[in-house]
Amino acid sequence: MDSETLLLSTAFLITALVYAAVGQAGASGYIAIMGLAGFGPLAMKTTALSLNLLVAVIGTILFLRSGRLSWRNVWPFAILGFPFSMLGGAIHLPERVYFPLVGAVLILSALQMARTALSVKRTGAESPVTPPFTAALATGAVIGFVSGTTGTGGGVFLAPIILTMHWGTARQTATTTAVYNLMNSFAALVGSYAAWDHIPSILPAWLVAVAVGGTIGAYIGSRYLSERWLRGILSILLLLSGLKLLW
Repeated sequence: MDSETLLLSTAFLITALVYAAVGQAGASGYIAIMGLAGFGPLAMKTTALSLNLLVAVIGTILFLRSGRLSWRNVWPFAILGFPFSMLGGAIHLPERVYFPLVGAVLILSALQMARTALSVKRTGAESPVTPPFTAALATGAVIGFVSGTTGTGGGVFLAPIILTMHWGTARQTATTTAVYNLMNSFAALVGSYAAWDHIPSILPAWLVAVAVGGTIGAYIGSRYLSERWLRGILSILLLLSGLKLLW
């Protein structure tokens, strides 16, 4: 394993650990890292979805075992999220469009993550309400399409919306987004099958790295954790990476 592969593997491991601890699978973080490393759009998208899928599987299993999963909170978002994510996965944008779009997505993710970091205590103190079915359908569809097109998974957008609308507690939100990431990443990866040949041959090593990081992070997040600082750090990293892709 050369030094570049080791460096990227370490970066992916840390990213998976931090994201999984708050119910995320890390796609936006992987994209940010690959953007800084100079990867092309198709390699970034398919690789991020592959890594995202594995971490989402791990997170979903651990949250299931901890007894925190409520399917009633998940399936309204997934009904349209799955097909729209597959549709987005089949759309491959040219580099001149992909990088500015993903840069904007990362910056928006950073702002949303920062907002939830600042409001963790407030949102956690209020009793959650059941998401309105129509609103959940629309939210799942829009996020599914955007995440499928960009390869970002979708949970990083869904979590702030759930918390802002008081559709779940912080831990319920983490569980819901873990399952949503699993479904949408699978759908988007299937939809982008025409670009699978752009996946780097070193992917197995990165899968091992994110499996280790995702397992540790999801274990911690499903049992104990103060989310505020992790979300704040993530927001800074996403902001810097988004600015890098834009400029």
